[in-house]
Amino acid sequence: MAEATPDSPSILGVIPARLASTRLPRKVLREIAGRPMLAWVYEAASACPQLDRVLIATDSEEVAELCHRNSWPVQLTSPDLPSGTDRVHAVAQHIHADIYVNIQGDEPLLKPQHLTDLLRPFAHPHVDVSTLKVLCTPANITNPNAVKVVTAADGRALYFSRATIPYDRDASTRDRDASAAPPYWKHIGLYAYRKAALQQFPTLPHSILEQTERLEQLRFLENGINLYVEPTDFDTIGVDTEEDLRHVESLLRAPTRL
Repeated sequence: MAEATPDSPSILGVIPARLASTRLPRKVLREIAGRPMLAWVYEAASACPQLDRVLIATDSEEVAELCHRNSWPVQLTSPDLPSGTDRVHAVAQHIHADIYVNIQGDEPLLKPQHLTDLLRPFAHPHVDVSTLKVLCTPANITNPNAVKVVTAADGRALYFSRATIPYDRDASTRDRDASAAPPYWKHIGLYAYRKAALQQFPTLPHSILEQTERLEQLRFLENGINLYVEPTDFDTIGVDTEEDLRHVESLLRAPTRL
């Protein structure tokens, strides 16, 4: 991890690690290829040279104890916080940084390069929030669990949806070649925020679109806060089910990773 200089922003990586997840309880403690899921995430985040510090934010004494045993910095946060962004915001009330990075605790295929890509838009002073996208595989284009994103030419997010966007109205009535097909981009749920944008998030009303799609990033868009979406070459698999867990384990045990 890097050290901030007077001319560079300080960057804090925060790994929200909620124990009582709904679809796969205790998932951050589940073993994958012989190690807790959280260990894979923390190790990758710690290897990112742009981050000055990484800590884990949890609502669980059990997770905190795992962190203490492994000498991972940890902060206990309220179990009532509704989202990972709220958990990062809670950390920001106690630890100063110029940029906070929200690193999901259920992304064991995380690479340091993801975080390097995520932070690239902050070279532009008008960027307050960033996230990532990767080209969508054909199987995920219609998969509601794979969130799609469309952006403006400058990378500003126009919309995120579980639906297939853009909708290719004429796909069935015209011949297509690979160059004519519209690109589909899968959203990867990592975020970075300047402090002012992060501080604003919990004060914003929960939006209709956010509640409909169950996507917290739509709260920023509905309230006029731009998100800039950086492409990355590396896909991830957020672990939400036993099937996801088995799939990730097979990849991590393979000679080469995803």
